[in-house]
Amino acid sequence: MEKKNWHDQHKEAYTFGDKIADSVANGMGSWSFIIWQTIIVVIWMILNVVGFVYHWDVYPFILLNLIFSTQAAYAAPIIMMSQNRQNQRDRIQAQMDYQTNLEAKKEIEALQLQISKLEIEKLDMIIEMLKKND
Repeated sequence: MEKKNWHDQHKEAYTFGDKIADSVANGMGSWSFIIWQTIIVVIWMILNVVGFVYHWDVYPFILLNLIFSTQAAYAAPIIMMSQNRQNQRDRIQAQMDYQTNLEAKKEIEALQLQISKLEIEKLDMIIEMLKKND
């Protein structure tokens, strides 16, 4: 059985809402979202300024402003949820790194003690050999 790392354990704890929040944050934080939204806004404005038949949102585009306000009102908390989860994951990673560093430090100290002991034993053997040769 394979032992799971901290990242896999954290990911398994995600709820459906967590996954949606991350997807929304990833989507809205991309260049493709900005480009597509810009294209839609430009088309919206052109159709309402130049439209020959029907202007559903005449200048100053109050409906468009309402749509942006609603988008911002929902997007901000969803993105904050994703950021909070990222912060939590970063804290867990920092704690795990700290634990790994502590364990490595203990192992290094134990190795240094063993090397010192071997050096002392080796020097004692050399001294005994020199005494026998005298």
